[in-house]
Amino acid sequence: MIQAIVFDLDGTLVQSEKLKAEAYAIAVQRLRRLPEPDQRAIEAYQSVVGASREVAAKFVMDQLGLEPELRPLMAQYEASEPWQVLTQMRTAIYNDIVADPQVLRDNQWPHTISLLRLAKETGCRTGLATMSHRNEADHVLRVLDLERSLDLVLTREDVREPKPNPEIYLLAAKRFDLPPEELLVVEDSANGVRSAAAAGTNVIAFATPFTAKSLHETKVVEHDRILHESDKLLDMVRRVIEEHERKAHGAKDQQETQSARPTDKDGGAR
Repeated sequence: MIQAIVFDLDGTLVQSEKLKAEAYAIAVQRLRRLPEPDQRAIEAYQSVVGASREVAAKFVMDQLGLEPELRPLMAQYEASEPWQVLTQMRTAIYNDIVADPQVLRDNQWPHTISLLRLAKETGCRTGLATMSHRNEADHVLRVLDLERSLDLVLTREDVREPKPNPEIYLLAAKRFDLPPEELLVVEDSANGVRSAAAAGTNVIAFATPFTAKSLHETKVVEHDRILHESDKLLDMVRRVIEEHERKAHGAKDQQETQSARPTDKDGGAR
């Protein structure tokens, strides 16, 4: 029986991946003294959404040929590698953007956040598994008032290997003292879905305008596990839980299946 739902943060609960992409574009604009943010940086970042800072920064740097311009700035930024300069530039710009709480509130995904709160209210255990660093994640959770809705928060500091490695979801299962197949994961990026699938969890791919293309191209999950209409999220959660119960436990009675899924406050499943 599925007993916990684990959410990604960036792109899944809040559109911070879009904001990080914009920060990369502004960083390249400043680095090359361009009149406008460099849209190629956004396109490059889309290919590595959900990856660690190092992987993302190296990819954007390589795709745009930024190393010759970043290397002379290493001493100024006290960096040992050129990609670290780009990371520091991007992070500073991003932090300036999200320092305004209203920016995060305006960019939250209401249906995933509603599911998180509903799951917590109805007794389902809840977790967060993000490649954001702890200070970034804590800031978002405070602004959106989600801290009390989560039983577990795992960030980049809690694992050695970033997504798409399954380590963070295996750790979530361990912390919940559950087998991975009893977790339901909601992820938006191909890297995140790969991570959750490799860990053996049940995965729903929450497609956003930023990640829909890569989710379909990589074919990490079946098409019917990719959600395009966010208002249908709860319906998909219900279906995935019911499918899991049939496959994992055989013909269970309906009451036991219903007890595993988030329900309305009046006790009826939506």
